Formats: sequence, structure tokens, C-alpha cells
Amino acid sequence: MKCALITNPKKYEVQQVLQQTLVWAQDKEVHCYIDEQTAESLNVIETGGLHFCQGDTAAIEASDLLIVIGGDGTLLNAARLARGLEKPILGINSGRLGFMNDVSIEEMHSALDALIEQNYTLDYRHFLQAIDQKGQIYYALNECLFTRRDSSSMINIDAEYDEDLINTYWSDGLIVASPTGSTAYNLSAGGPIVMPGSGVLVVTPVNPHTLTTRPLVLSSDKELRISIPESDPSVIFSCDGVVQHVSEYPFSICIKKSSSRIPLIHLNNHSYFDTLRKKLMWGQDSRRS
Repeated sequence: MKCALITNPKKYEVQQVLQQTLVWAQDKEVHCYIDEQTAESLNVIETGGLHFCQGDTAAIEASDLLIVIGGDGTLLNAARLARGLEKPILGINSGRLGFMNDVSIEEMHSALDALIEQNYTLDYRHFLQAIDQKGQIYYALNECLFTRRDSSSMINIDAEYDEDLINTYWSDGLIVASPTGSTAYNLSAGGPIVMPGSGVLVVTPVNPHTLTTRPLVLSSDKELRISIPESDPSVIFSCDGVVQHVSEYPFSICIKKSSSRIPLIHLNNHSYFDTLRKKLMWGQDSRRS
């Protein structure tokens, strides 16, 4: 078995988890591939079965599956790099929340053994695909975000679904989230939690000026068009936190579910609702012990 080890040494306390993973790999005779700069910053020494690569992309291409150590941001970055390859991803959480990286440090050894035994299922998560008026294609696993740059003024955003006007949003921004991203920024902005695989996208305004403007759930099979008027070039467009360069206004972009997907490794003793309760304290009632 060949595993790519993906982590962000500058952001998370990953060294101990990475070292334990390398010990496991050597004991199980598993070949591991890691970016040489990451290895150098974490003082990892090249040994038998461990291979240094020129970047994370090269490590991913050489592997059968990915082991991502860190938080959800690290997993999102790995997903971007692995898009189109459909290589299974196991997320080990060494950050704070780790909703997608849902394997805890205490569970990591049993989770790693499950890789050898193939004692897991694959949870396929689709990307959102956004195409602008010039034909440029963007991808997001969590959300596409339209927000203001450096202004205290609200922004105007037009939204159409299947060529039918939904609304002109007057707000601090607008989130278009996938089911995977429903528990990220969308949830913080008051949007609903959506079960992965539901085939929908969620449109959630950020601090809308009108009380009647509420989140909207739409089928992801049809196009949602977001338009920014020429009079408001202060809007930032980003995908999973990565700001995209907008060269001209008015700016228009169509969003729907992409055929691109990533397979997350799902341990047989884990469930989505267990993760909601443990990570987000969902449904917790302080009146009950």
C-alpha cells in the first residue's frame, strides 16, 4: 500500500501524530510519500519505505490513498490537489474542530489498521462547480463566497435559479454551500445542516438587511447564477477560503454540483450524527445529564 502524507506544519501541532504514523507505516511495511519541505520543517528523516517528493501533488500522484493530518483546512487543500483522481482520503484531526478530519488522535492506530484490512467504506463528496462569464471554471468542496472587500457598506448581489430571479440580496455577503460545507461558514451564518449526498446546495445571506431574507435550499442539478453589478467592484469571490481574481465587472457566475468528487474514508464505527453531536454539540441539552 502506498500512502501520501499531507499536513500543514505551520498551522497545526502535527509532529507527534506524523511520527506515530511513520512508526506504524514502517511496522506494517507501508510506503509513504511526503513533500520534502514538509519533512524538513518537521525534522523527518528519510528511511526505508519513506519517500520524499517535490511537493504534495507529486506525493498524491505516487500514492494509492491520502492520510491528511491537521484540521479541515488541510483536508480542503488536499482535496483541491487530489480533485479528479478519486483517491481515498483519511483525515486525522490534530486541529481544533476537525469535522471532516473526524478521526481523533486516540483512534488513529485503529483507523490506520483499518486501512490495511480495508475495513471501511467510502463517503463520496461532490465539489461545487462555478463557471464565470469568460468560461473560467472554479471548484469548491465547502462553499463559494461573495463578500465585501474593505467597506462598511453592504453589497448588492442578484441571484437567479434556472433563469428565474430569486432575489437581490442586500447584505454583507452571500454563501453558496454544498452539503459538505453546510456545517462550515454556512452554519455560522445561520444556514441549515444538510446531510451529505442530499443533492442540494444552500444559499445563505450573511447579515441581510431585511428580516424576511432567509437561507434557501435548492436542487444542485440546476444552475444558480450569481451576478455582481458593475457599480460594486468591491466584492470578493472565494472558493473554500481561496480568493479568486475578478478582472472585470459586472461579474456573473453559474454554480451547480460538479461531477468531480472525493472519496472520504469512513470508519465503520463512525456515523454522521455521532460527529454532529460530538463536534458541534448538536442537540445537547444542559438539563439532561
